[in-house]
Amino acid sequence: MNLPADDPRLGDMHILIVTFQLHQLSEADYSQVCETTFAPAFEMVPGLLTKTWLADAANNTYGGVYVWKDRAALAVFQQSELFASVANHPNLTNLTARDFAVLESPTRTTRGWIE
Repeated sequence: MNLPADDPRLGDMHILIVTFQLHQLSEADYSQVCETTFAPAFEMVPGLLTKTWLADAANNTYGGVYVWKDRAALAVFQQSELFASVANHPNLTNLTARDFAVLESPTRTTRGWIE
């Protein structure tokens, strides 16, 4: 179902799903840089409500699910140095980033809405 951006069923919250493969970087080294560098940086991003770190080592696919308070916060992040540093990181290849609006009512019903 493709809803227009102004459909009242869509809330302000947005989801960004990012996936990529590791290139010349072990999973252990990736995990360490996530804990020591990336996680503290993401903790400080305005408007980022949560970030879930994804890993599928068998298929060398990693990424994150980012929950944003609104589309504006996501747009600011997409113009940030942090986003650029991830998107242009030499050890992260085949990066995709996809933005989703959130259907507020059913998301609230299933306890996925974050205030």
